[in-house]
Amino acid sequence: MKKKICVLGLGYIGLPTSAMFANNGHEVIGVDVNEAVVNSLNEGKIIIEEPYLDALVYEVVNLGKLKAKTTPEEADVFIIAVPTPINEDKTAMMDYVEAATRSIVPYLKKNDMVILESTSPPGTVEKLMMPILDESDLNPYEDLYVAHSPERVIPGKILIELVENNRIVGGINEVSSKKVKKLYESFVKGEIFLTDPTTAEMCKLMENTFRDVNIALANELALICEELGINAWDVRTFSNKHPRVDIHMPGPGVGGHCLAVDPWFIVEKFPQTAKIIRLARETNDAMPAHVFSKSKKILGQLAGKKITILGITYKPDIDDLRESPILELIELLEEVKDIKLSLFDPFVKDFKYLSTDIKEACTDSDLIILGVNHKVFEEIDFNEIKPLVSERRILDTRNFFDADKIDALGFEYHLLGKGTV
Repeated sequence: MKKKICVLGLGYIGLPTSAMFANNGHEVIGVDVNEAVVNSLNEGKIIIEEPYLDALVYEVVNLGKLKAKTTPEEADVFIIAVPTPINEDKTAMMDYVEAATRSIVPYLKKNDMVILESTSPPGTVEKLMMPILDESDLNPYEDLYVAHSPERVIPGKILIELVENNRIVGGINEVSSKKVKKLYESFVKGEIFLTDPTTAEMCKLMENTFRDVNIALANELALICEELGINAWDVRTFSNKHPRVDIHMPGPGVGGHCLAVDPWFIVEKFPQTAKIIRLARETNDAMPAHVFSKSKKILGQLAGKKITILGITYKPDIDDLRESPILELIELLEEVKDIKLSLFDPFVKDFKYLSTDIKEACTDSDLIILGVNHKVFEEIDFNEIKPLVSERRILDTRNFFDADKIDALGFEYHLLGKGTV
């Protein structure tokens, strides 16, 4: 049976989810406080980059299946997909989830579904949302179907993974879980597992924490190898020849709304217990400062120098800047007296120091830092860059460039995780 669905939050998850439900026969109302997002969507346009999403949104909007508003309206299903960032003290900022939940209370009727998709600290549904829903004229445990069903997608493949990935539905009771499962079955081809909301919340957090902890191990390996004077990337390659070893890739830090944020939700709730999780977060958060320090060692001093950074998003081949460690590196460099900064990222349209041409960005540069390994950077012709720079020095934080080719062109090549400095 087709439903009228109200999705609160039209960001990287809410918008694709809205489009997917709309494309599978449901009537969808997307809600966002950003009027630019709402106006663009109602014109069949999007303001984020995600493969194939623009075409899908254009189609469902023009079919009248998806519309956008700045406030909710009565519906059969309410899906909350708003941001859950962290505060400066690393605690969860749940204002958006609270506000979204409160905003739907006047529109609730018996047998409506309320689904939290936003990644949240354990206990959010039971301890934050349910008391708010209880402020309605309904008994949320008897009259509503409430669940947490976290997304498990990666930017760049969201539309594919929304359909193909397995999913978790954590309902406040068995009937809620089954109702919500049936709803998602309208487009999800992966298996849908049923549990309680707190377990579902913890599953999503641990999926991202697992990766964060393993990246921290790789980054710690990189730091150790630099002190040893060996190449961490060789250690990783050879170690991973073992059938039961999978060392992750080191880098300049961890970004994105998930890996850089979600582990802190666990640390906040269990500060005395989550010791490894906290240490991993601190290790990864310290990597931009390490890249800064390594840059200083390469140049001797940073004052008066020009630094060019290639790539500023949090991962390759997307436009997402959320929690990007390169932004932290930029802030550290900005504190240096008389430093000049130039950035080049073909996926980012507007940012300070941004050049639209890589040659312009590299002109008079004393050090080129590869921050993000966008695939398009494979096409860089360093023969053309060579006469433009002041000093032929490159710091590769991703083991992306061909070191032998770079050396053959007369550049001084430095690699994060290799003890050459």
